[in-house]
Amino acid sequence: MENQNNNQLQIELKDEVAQGTYANLAIIAHSSSEFIVDFVRVMPGLPKAGVQSRIILTPEHAKRLMFALQENVAKYEHQFGPIRMPEEMHGGQGGPDGKTFIPPINGFKGDA
Repeated sequence: MENQNNNQLQIELKDEVAQGTYANLAIIAHSSSEFIVDFVRVMPGLPKAGVQSRIILTPEHAKRLMFALQENVAKYEHQFGPIRMPEEMHGGQGGPDGKTFIPPINGFKGDA
């Protein structure tokens, strides 16, 4: 039993990281050796949006993240019901508050 405890990974969550960072857009790019995920905060009425965090993953870890997100979304929907997307609710004409739905950005180029 003691050997099992010695092999466990201890993860430290620092106070400043535990607060989290809000992002409402993710931009994903990849090369042959890595996936880059930029988490962006877009604010209404502002022409610029700031990257809040950049995460670089190996292709294997990107796939693990994809599976983990799929599993957690399924668990969430089982507990709370389906997550309704704005384009599903209004035929792509707007969100639940009547505002225009902005589809995912394709071919986005940003400054790194």
